[in-house]
Amino acid sequence: MSKSDKLSARWTRLMNRVAARRATLTRAATAFVSQPEPRTIGSYARGRQLVAGNFLFAGHLVQEPGSNIWDLTWPDNDFAEEIHGFGWLDDLAALGDANARQCAQAWLWSWIERYGAGRGPGWTPDLTGRRLIRWINHAPFLLGFIGRKEAELFFKSLAQQTNFLGRRWRASCPGLPRFEALTGLVYAGLSLKGMEGHVEPALRVLARDCDTQIDGAGGIATRNPEELLDVFALLTWASVALTESGRSPAESHWNAIERIAPTLRTLRHSDGALARFHGGGRGLEGRLDNALANSGVKTRQPDGLSMGYARISAGRTSIIIDAAPPPTGRASLNAHASTLAFELTSGRRPLIVNCGSGVSFGAQWRRAGRATPSHSTLVLAGRSSARLDLGAKREGWLTDAPRNVPVKVSNAPDGLRFEGGHDGYLRSHGLTHARTLDLTFDGRGVAGEDMLLTLGDGDRRRFDRAMDAATLQGIPFDIRFHLHPDVDASLDMGGAAVSMALKSGEIWVFRSDGRVSLSLEPSVYLEKNRLKPRATKQIVLSGRVMEYATRTRWSLAKAQDTPIGIRDLTQDEMEPLAGDTETEQT
Repeated sequence: MSKSDKLSARWTRLMNRVAARRATLTRAATAFVSQPEPRTIGSYARGRQLVAGNFLFAGHLVQEPGSNIWDLTWPDNDFAEEIHGFGWLDDLAALGDANARQCAQAWLWSWIERYGAGRGPGWTPDLTGRRLIRWINHAPFLLGFIGRKEAELFFKSLAQQTNFLGRRWRASCPGLPRFEALTGLVYAGLSLKGMEGHVEPALRVLARDCDTQIDGAGGIATRNPEELLDVFALLTWASVALTESGRSPAESHWNAIERIAPTLRTLRHSDGALARFHGGGRGLEGRLDNALANSGVKTRQPDGLSMGYARISAGRTSIIIDAAPPPTGRASLNAHASTLAFELTSGRRPLIVNCGSGVSFGAQWRRAGRATPSHSTLVLAGRSSARLDLGAKREGWLTDAPRNVPVKVSNAPDGLRFEGGHDGYLRSHGLTHARTLDLTFDGRGVAGEDMLLTLGDGDRRRFDRAMDAATLQGIPFDIRFHLHPDVDASLDMGGAAVSMALKSGEIWVFRSDGRVSLSLEPSVYLEKNRLKPRATKQIVLSGRVMEYATRTRWSLAKAQDTPIGIRDLTQDEMEPLAGDTETEQT
């Protein structure tokens, strides 16, 4: 971070603190005018973990049974921000028993006592908006069996936070943080007596941001599917709250919802989870379907292309491909070098995946997760198709990334076809990567082809120079297929194939054309709410480019004895934690 950026951040924190202190002087709200129905979804298992004293946030586990959440030592700022955002209220409300209510009430009123006067790291517009939504959503759960004094403190704090947002929403960054701040302000203005004056100004800005931050195809600049879901959920919650209070959302607001819904359907795998690209995760189970149902929008993109992703699906199989250049500029801060990588899910079981975002496991894992070898695509000479800028002003931004990414989705003779290419290795080696994926109409077979090509005289000269530098030994390449940790994979047919057994009972077989070396190697699966990366495997096809055109064919197919329909009702469990005996026994 540059010196000017550090000074700007320091000034923003100071102004947030001043605004929070000023908000303590405002008149308190006394009651709810109307209260939106709870729409945030929590995890029953995580609720149990919290009650047991297992605090897992931002990749860190702090085990303090019987402790107040605000007595914990915060491992880092991300941990502190997560608990100050009160997202854990969703999990306690999902558990919903007396112990969960007792924890929620004790921790909320402790926050008011310790931080309610404007202290602590929670006084940023986005965290305040997130916190307001949770407090209002779960008010019946929080206000049950409490005294008048506690209720007065609750409403006073709600009013203070609402007035703080009214002054400081402009300090939130465009994108998801701004949507969190504005939605929290709309929620509070609609719900609390005396706060109605905040609604119209917030709605005007919300409508403007719907036009400027969400493009005409329902995408956002970061191309992060999970972040798009977060924005969509916020807009949907605000729309429903307005409707329930007798108002209508602005045209721009509703149009944004109508644009985003079909995009999210394109990014939805057959198991109901999101594709994991550009820092996004699979999303909490059921949240995507819930958000789409709440929106009431049933349309989908007709050509299978949305926000730079292509989706082809048939039978019980879905394939989602990163089919566009990666984000640029500030939007690329968490972006990945994943062009032409794909994920494949069969029924409700992921098979081919990307490693995912390692942000919760530290800087090294975060950087590794962003590299091309952590994705299911071709890697040339061990290089990523885009590089990280390590300069002080643009540290972490992607640079030297693919810019020409032509793609086409069409019908094949016996199914659906994706064709795409990218120029990420053109400047360094004169080679263009082209990928074709054919999915059969019954969803039981995938035929793939990866090519490395020189497309012109200039490309051939670059390639010749690269070959000279390699002393004419060829330029190595690997085509990687990362497997989900639940896939049981083994080499078969004397090392000429890989058999993969899914927990559903399905058997898939991977083969190549024999021109490259096939191996089964270690890999990792990076996901949020885990203490460490999960060990898994990857199929690797390795070869060398010796000519102006190199072609590698491979296939994925269900074994012939795999039935067409499988009853797969097994529920995935969260990682067991010490002290959470019920989870451990499940």
